[in-house]
Amino acid sequence: MNHPKDDSVPGTMRVLDKRPTLQRRSFLRGGGLGAIGIAVIPAASLAAAKDVAARQSFRHLGAATGKTLVRMARDIYPHDKLAESFYVEAVAPYDAASVKDKGVKKLLTEGVKDLDQRATQRYGVPYAEVKTEDERVALLKDIEATPFFKKVQGDLVTGLYNNKKLWPLFGYEGSSWEKGGYVNRGFDDIDWL
Repeated sequence: MNHPKDDSVPGTMRVLDKRPTLQRRSFLRGGGLGAIGIAVIPAASLAAAKDVAARQSFRHLGAATGKTLVRMARDIYPHDKLAESFYVEAVAPYDAASVKDKGVKKLLTEGVKDLDQRATQRYGVPYAEVKTEDERVALLKDIEATPFFKKVQGDLVTGLYNNKKLWPLFGYEGSSWEKGGYVNRGFDDIDWL
């Protein structure tokens, strides 16, 4: 049962209008602006920005290990609409953890080294440079029983999905128990399915 949102009443939930609102004119205008944006921003500058983020976030583990962990995170939990920075943020705590716990550092560096060796043997390049997602996923399936893979996969659940900045992108509005629960607050307003 949907109720209109009343902003003057605390605790009311927003109600989504599920009818398509895209019009041809706005679609064409947006597509033209997108094409201009793609033409203006060279791909090399985007790649450089990713590498800078990896270097800044992985001072102790190293940029190469960080780059592999970020690529691995995106391949384990792929969300095409999420910026690379969210994945960097999700695995960046490993850098600080590696300083405090040498066992974590060893697990991560040896795990990345093994993954890169497997990728190099099979595809001739390190894991982060393997071209297709299917090829990278095949490599991950080979190591999914290892403690390295299990740690990264398990930690990403909280590292990625507990990030409150991402909740609106997934359609999650946050905790509702303190506002009376979801029953009368739009439990059925999922707009991303």
